[in-house]
Amino acid sequence: MSGINENPMYENKPRYAGILLHITSLPGPYGIGDLGSEAYQFADSLSDAKVGLWQVLPLGPVGFGSSPYAARSSFAGNELFISPDILLKNGLLDEAETSRLKSIISKKKQTDKVNRVDFHLVEMHKMPLLKKAARRFMEKLKNDPDIDSAGFNTFCHNEAYWLDDYAVFQVLCDEYYDARWHSKWNKSISKRRLITLRKIHKEKENEILEWKVLQYFFECQWQKLKSYVNSKGIKIIGDIPIFAATDSADTWTHLNLFKTDRSGKFTFVSGVPPDYFSSTGQLWGNPVYNWKKMKLRGYSWWVERIRRMLTHVDLFRIDHFRGFDEYWSVPSDHTTAEHGTWEKGPGADLFHTLEKKLGKLPVLAEDLGFLTEGVKKLRDDLGFPGMKVCQFGFEDMKNGKLDARHLFLPHNYSYNWAAYTGTHDNNTTAGWYSKLNKEDQNTVTSYLNCKTNDPKDITWAMIRAVISSQAQYAIFPLQDLLGLGEEARFNLPSTCKVENWSWRLRELPSLEIIKEFASLVELYSRGD
Repeated sequence: MSGINENPMYENKPRYAGILLHITSLPGPYGIGDLGSEAYQFADSLSDAKVGLWQVLPLGPVGFGSSPYAARSSFAGNELFISPDILLKNGLLDEAETSRLKSIISKKKQTDKVNRVDFHLVEMHKMPLLKKAARRFMEKLKNDPDIDSAGFNTFCHNEAYWLDDYAVFQVLCDEYYDARWHSKWNKSISKRRLITLRKIHKEKENEILEWKVLQYFFECQWQKLKSYVNSKGIKIIGDIPIFAATDSADTWTHLNLFKTDRSGKFTFVSGVPPDYFSSTGQLWGNPVYNWKKMKLRGYSWWVERIRRMLTHVDLFRIDHFRGFDEYWSVPSDHTTAEHGTWEKGPGADLFHTLEKKLGKLPVLAEDLGFLTEGVKKLRDDLGFPGMKVCQFGFEDMKNGKLDARHLFLPHNYSYNWAAYTGTHDNNTTAGWYSKLNKEDQNTVTSYLNCKTNDPKDITWAMIRAVISSQAQYAIFPLQDLLGLGEEARFNLPSTCKVENWSWRLRELPSLEIIKEFASLVELYSRGD
């Protein structure tokens, strides 16, 4: 008669555990993680660990700096995620071709102790192979339209809002060897003169079609993987940057939706003032939106963007949620983000419009950094879970003294939160702990009730603290489960280090690690 379900003190709300691992970080023989067999094996590992969530970063095609938060399109998928092995099975590549690519990558890996993605190497050698497969697909369509014409044509029809413009944009990037359409392209092209665009369509018809086919390959492979992941009882958490990249098809196609001067030059760019990550702030450089014009158009660009997102993921994290309440606007000629101004964003109006069009939004709000009452109210009124990062709970220690009321410490988490040890922007927990002074290390060790000061033990103690909290979602970078140090850090904000975004697994997690994590998921009732 004493079961917890009979006690009104216990609310039987579901709580979930997840792992953060971007597609690029999956192991495999082609130099970058892709949507092939290793992705399916990782889904099996998540299932064995009783994990219900797989979080990835933005899926778009990356440009300069290889940041997924500065994609060449807010709608397209990253062509480098396409699996050559699946194309081989589909008869669009042969074994000699895939073996040749494996050999090139294998020689590179012999000199790479950390197994990082060499984006330049992969782009140079994998992309031509993918394009060859696309041309073969196009030839098959020409000779036998029944092969897959219905699927391809349906895809092109459904994605017409962005697909043609993106394909043309990529053709032009190849032609100019540069994505900076606003400064490096012919003016008639950058200004999208109708007669010039018609000429490009005529002269570059096959190349444009090639990019559309590559997007179709990505779509087919992603949807098949997503179906498999979902069949394992796992939901995919996606990630959507608030801003579009300067050198993107989005800005080239929809320039009127961004703040510009009369000549079409961007006048303000985005960022954040000094914060946890940088004493001079973060100057992202993305152009800021003209929200008044967006509203007059019924936020149609955002509606299409979120509609597309919802076909790829089950939930999604909105990066820099604060920017919808107020965003940091920096004059475009500044070199740091220190001297900007806060400008009003669209607020709840945007999200009410989105929900009218698309239904209830499955959103996690990235609300890190300094928050005003306005953004807290926006988040709470919309009912979106915010984020807690356990490492930040120790940031304000003074001479080893901890503020037990700090809202980022796990014992203070309430239900409507997504809690992390760290994110893709943090050091790994082992790396973070190793850089603390001895006094602060002792405080962390004491709080986590850890019996040793070994960074790996500290990491697992923090995982336990977060997973045992009341937060609805407890999500962990895979690097933390593996107990890896600073060498496995994924990104250092406000830098363009070659190591950023490039960390990869050499092999999938061992059965021992899977079992250890599964025991915590089960112990703290975060599984089914």
